[in-house]
Amino acid sequence: MQIYRFILRPLTAFGTPLAGDTLFGQLCWTLRHQLGNTRLTELLQGYTEGRPFAVVSDAFPTGHIPLPNVQSKLWEKDAQNDRKALKKKRWLPVDSLSAPFPQWQAAAKSDKDISPNNKAQEERAQPHNTINRMTGTTGEGAFAPYSMSQIWFAPDMRFDVVVVLDETRLGLEELTKALKTIGQTGFGRDASIGLGKFVLEGDAIPVQWHKVEQPNSYLTLAPCAPQGLGFCPVRSTYQVITRFGRHGDAAVQSGNPFKRPVLLAKAGGVFWAESVDSNCSFIGQGLGGNENPISEVMKETVQQGYSPVIPIHAHYE
Repeated sequence: MQIYRFILRPLTAFGTPLAGDTLFGQLCWTLRHQLGNTRLTELLQGYTEGRPFAVVSDAFPTGHIPLPNVQSKLWEKDAQNDRKALKKKRWLPVDSLSAPFPQWQAAAKSDKDISPNNKAQEERAQPHNTINRMTGTTGEGAFAPYSMSQIWFAPDMRFDVVVVLDETRLGLEELTKALKTIGQTGFGRDASIGLGKFVLEGDAIPVQWHKVEQPNSYLTLAPCAPQGLGFCPVRSTYQVITRFGRHGDAAVQSGNPFKRPVLLAKAGGVFWAESVDSNCSFIGQGLGGNENPISEVMKETVQQGYSPVIPIHAHYE
């Protein structure tokens, strides 16, 4: 498995956050259109048995990764000890991986620190309405005006997406072409009305994380499903999210686009294993498939429960 970093430049607002599992789902649909359903089926063989062809991270501000989600007492005490300011620090510069673990929070940045405009992103409400063709106006019920949130990024923002790729099954050029297509057509909700567009800047960049001596845990870069994989339930720290997924692309017209809820651990989790492989590039498991379906209309559907990881030496008390 090779690790690559892609740099994304947003062109429009987004209706859906650039989460790794969501991006993987749209990647599968794009590969189906570009390479055919038979090729996609081949790529997904063994996906739920620990053999993913690709593992996609969340999008992070360029040059940064999520600050590990650990107890605050593990960090070095700040001279000012401003808890509000410390809580906003959630992006760790990749260069800081070589620093001692307790110093990571001091080196981390907030959203305001990331952008020279002091506003990396913001959510805005976008009004919508449906016109009743009988009356020529809005009204009540299905014709009542409503609003939906949109994510707007500062013009100078760039994002990194890390992909762990099995190049014996999917070539780098094929992956790059698929990501470019997603950027052109739009990612996530309301792509059909212009949201979620981006471009790739430059070529894919091979990634070599800073290696520490005697790593004892893994830092995740995407939502993952660590259940039943033997991680220490006491030392491992993470935030739980429930993913209420729904189908995209052609499956939206299936009559039931909703999937079964899935419990995941957010990016930034720290998972302790009995033995840590410094060359390990991902953890987690593939969810769904015919034997344990998460979709009633497409039982072969899978959900990315894998995450790219960085082996680290975390402290524990």
